[in-house]
Amino acid sequence: MSSISLRNINKSYDGSNRILHDVSMEIEDGEFIVIVGPSGCGKSTLLRMIAGLEQCQEGDIFIAGDRANEQLPQHRDIAMIFQNYALYPHLTVRDNIAFGLELRRVPKKERYARAHDVATTLQLEKYLDRKPGALSGGQRQRVAMGRAIARNTSTFLMDEPLSNLDNALRVTMRTEIKALHKKLGATIIYVTHDQTEALSLADRVAVMKDGHLLQFDTPEAIYDRPANQFVASFLGMPPMNMLPVEKLPFWQGRNHLTIGLRPESLRVSRREADARKNQHVLPAKITLSEMTGADVILHCDTEAGVFTLSCDRKAIPEESDDIQIHLDLEQALFFDSMTGARVEI
Repeated sequence: MSSISLRNINKSYDGSNRILHDVSMEIEDGEFIVIVGPSGCGKSTLLRMIAGLEQCQEGDIFIAGDRANEQLPQHRDIAMIFQNYALYPHLTVRDNIAFGLELRRVPKKERYARAHDVATTLQLEKYLDRKPGALSGGQRQRVAMGRAIARNTSTFLMDEPLSNLDNALRVTMRTEIKALHKKLGATIIYVTHDQTEALSLADRVAVMKDGHLLQFDTPEAIYDRPANQFVASFLGMPPMNMLPVEKLPFWQGRNHLTIGLRPESLRVSRREADARKNQHVLPAKITLSEMTGADVILHCDTEAGVFTLSCDRKAIPEESDDIQIHLDLEQALFFDSMTGARVEI
């Protein structure tokens, strides 16, 4: 069992400025949970509290049903993987992976056998006799993961584990971590500021801002039905277009709302005849285009404001062309302009 329950967690370092505000989460056995948010939102502090590296001042932490507030880190059946790998440079890959077992006084033959099995799972068996300095960044991260796996714990905590890798390697490592979770069936709590990692890895995503847990749900629910304007803007690349509804010349509904439109929900056209078929259009001019591969990101000026669109690069107008932006209001989200909360229209 590796379920984790966080109940009304609060944290401050000076007694006045809170880092965490009444955070509660129920994490089920075997789930892959990603905690995402901007720098300084409290996500790493929360992870360290689960590990026992930070004191829980208010609230309760339950691990496998047992209250863990006063438990020492070594008694929590948890392995933590850091962004800087934390490998011993003078030890081989084999000894780095087996290090935790050596501390537990596991016989050398047994711990080396376990290190070999883990290295095989992570495709590191060819590097068992090398030292970390002779490995690539991705290989070092796999060694760090291997050391955690060798302990045979029920829960893995990962704090920005891919942040030091280049983009191509991050994509590869995301796939490997996802496959590893499926194979191990362990509970993983993963901290990142990268929304792509959050949406691609998680069974459920916890979005945090300024120490507050804003939403805790599946990636699909958070993307399609964000709780508020911050969540909607933070998840999605390019970010969601936001503007007051009263700036739309065709808007006839309730004011004091902010409308949110995903870039991929917008369509562009050069044809005036095509535009007349759809009353929800805005004349626009392309000011900048960015190719991202098969797609292109367009930045456009309109009378209502600046819009960002994402579309097939083979079907886009020239950058100098006057265009029409077609708005699909059925795909739009609406937010209270005062509170930021999503509202149904």
